[in-house]
Amino acid sequence: MDFGPQQIGKWLLLTGIIIALLGAIMVVLGKVGLFKLPGDLQFGSKNWRIYLPIASCIILSIILTLILWLINYFRR
Repeated sequence: MDFGPQQIGKWLLLTGIIIALLGAIMVVLGKVGLFKLPGDLQFGSKNWRIYLPIASCIILSIILTLILWLINYFRR
């Protein structure tokens, strides 16, 4: 397989599109309240903020695990 500049450009475009889609999904999930769950911790003051989305990460992990499990189950 020839891995020239055109192939690298295609991979970079694909990677950029995937990152943009993930960003859009994160914005939508934030608007529906996913990242404001009781287990998500926020610390900060006027000039700084630390945000630890523990409960949101657990929920996203469960959802992704179920999706990948279903994909694997139906591929057999």
